Amino acid sequence: MHATVRATVASRSAALVRAVALGVALLALLGVAACGQDAPPVETCTDDDRTLTVGFYAFFAPVSYSADEDPASAAFDTHRGYEADLLTALEAMDGVGLSFARRGIAVWDGIWLRSAGPDYDLIGGGITILDSRTRDAAGRPAVVFTSGHITFRQSLLVRAADAERLAGYDDLRQDVRVGALAGTTGEARLLEIAGFVDAQGALAAGTRVETPRGTIVADGSADYAITAAGASPNLDGRRRLDPPSANLPQVIYLGDESGDIELFEALGDGRIDAVAGGDIGNRDAAHASDGAFAVTALDAEVEHGGFTLAVEDAALAACLDERIGWLTDNRRIGYAEWLDDRTVFMRRGELWSAGA
Repeated sequence: MHATVRATVASRSAALVRAVALGVALLALLGVAACGQDAPPVETCTDDDRTLTVGFYAFFAPVSYSADEDPASAAFDTHRGYEADLLTALEAMDGVGLSFARRGIAVWDGIWLRSAGPDYDLIGGGITILDSRTRDAAGRPAVVFTSGHITFRQSLLVRAADAERLAGYDDLRQDVRVGALAGTTGEARLLEIAGFVDAQGALAAGTRVETPRGTIVADGSADYAITAAGASPNLDGRRRLDPPSANLPQVIYLGDESGDIELFEALGDGRIDAVAGGDIGNRDAAHASDGAFAVTALDAEVEHGGFTLAVEDAALAACLDERIGWLTDNRRIGYAEWLDDRTVFMRRGELWSAGA
């Protein structure tokens, strides 16, 4: 066969092989994407292409954070991180009929209940799903959570030189200062595991609590209680817990204005010896420290984070659940996969749109 003819035939054959391989790969990809779930529905989540006002916690990198830490900056409302990319992919999906107007929130305390008010439709920021967080101060149902889209485990962040000395919660003694952000599951789990509180969150008798109104001493009753959903009114603004016995640590409260950022700074300059917080944020801080920090005391209990909406928007929450379930492949795609490929949710959304 003439060389030119052979080259032409070979070229066409190679092109055919590539086309067949591409088709097989595409079918395989779509098959994997649909694994465990039906083809996506096409109905919208609202009838009027509604714009939802999203409030996001601005200081929980890399899960949810602001492009600028200054609340007075216009960039404070620019959303970054895992949840930001998840919402962007959700917004871009064909047939969902939603758009988001995002606003940064600097204060963590009770953030999950803000979707029940007039200012926000959806609240996020790495919020652990707890039934106790769905009710207002009077105990009435106020918000609903979407299903968990991210998994957390609590941990300690310590200076690398202290990693062996503070390897577990059992190593926390009276001379150890642990930093915490009030109202978080990091605080609640620290107090539970260390033995500061009972099953109902009541502080051990003799615990001294420094507040803006002065120092008070817990008597072991429910009048001095701290849970992940809130605390007794007399403990509002707590700044410090001094333990009633030598086998419990000091707890130092920081981060009211800048969240984990202030805690990490305090660990670095020696004001505290450990940070009680989720493993994702702590691992990110350890990585950014270039070896100065280490993560220890990984909690065995698993938590899941979600978004909140007003209880009246339960149907919308269910619709969002279905779409978020697609984007995360029913929680098969999570933080680790996003960290490896920040476009993973957008690519999942494109598969949805192709089948819608």
